[in-house]
Amino acid sequence: MRYFIYLSYDGTNYHGWQIQPNADSIQARLSHSLSLLMEHDVEVIGAGRTDTGVHASMMVAHFDAGTIRPDLASKLNRMLPPDIVIHRVIPVRDDAHARFSATSRTYQYHVITRRNPFLRHYTYHFTQPLDFDLMNKAASRLFDYTDFTSFSKLHTDVKTNNCRIMYAQWEHNGDEWVFTIRADRFLRNMVRAIVGTLLDVGRGAISIDDFCRIIERKDRQAAGASVPGNALFLTDIQYPEDIFV
Repeated sequence: MRYFIYLSYDGTNYHGWQIQPNADSIQARLSHSLSLLMEHDVEVIGAGRTDTGVHASMMVAHFDAGTIRPDLASKLNRMLPPDIVIHRVIPVRDDAHARFSATSRTYQYHVITRRNPFLRHYTYHFTQPLDFDLMNKAASRLFDYTDFTSFSKLHTDVKTNNCRIMYAQWEHNGDEWVFTIRADRFLRNMVRAIVGTLLDVGRGAISIDDFCRIIERKDRQAAGASVPGNALFLTDIQYPEDIFV
């Protein structure tokens, strides 16, 4: 049977979600623990690939197994390090897929404009003054486009760079400015490149028209620098209701 596993993790100590040689990853930790508990090799497929240092307050993965114990989540939490937490394991249809069945994903990026020692590990401290109203006007122009090659990591293996962005907004939350973006899919490094380019708008280095021209050029070198991964969180993944058993 196929199961979805819902988890969250602090990505600080990991080289991203995906298994890779000679580097620790969330997928490797989860697959190893599940394999020990199930007493056979278990392949875990995630809803996406977060990069090195990126966090997830919600990640979804799937695996195939026979009947599972109702306390599987508790047993996994006792085996896994404290920076990875399993929330629930639920049965889904056999054709459900953590990655391909998802209808939307949401990320949040956290920026602070003055130093805060308690937020330093999970925010990006930007020292220059920023016009967030202008940044929101630029972010609203993302809805006019579907091809986001300019914000994609180069030489990836995807067949298309088209994405449908559903929400993109900066909001003030205490000492933080949080950028929330939701889309049907994201390209590698896309959110960090968008944020970096919006920060260029906010500090007056480029105009909103420049921002649009950058998207239209379909050239990663035209866009702004990628912001650090430590301030990025995957926060939500949505699926059709009919895939759940």
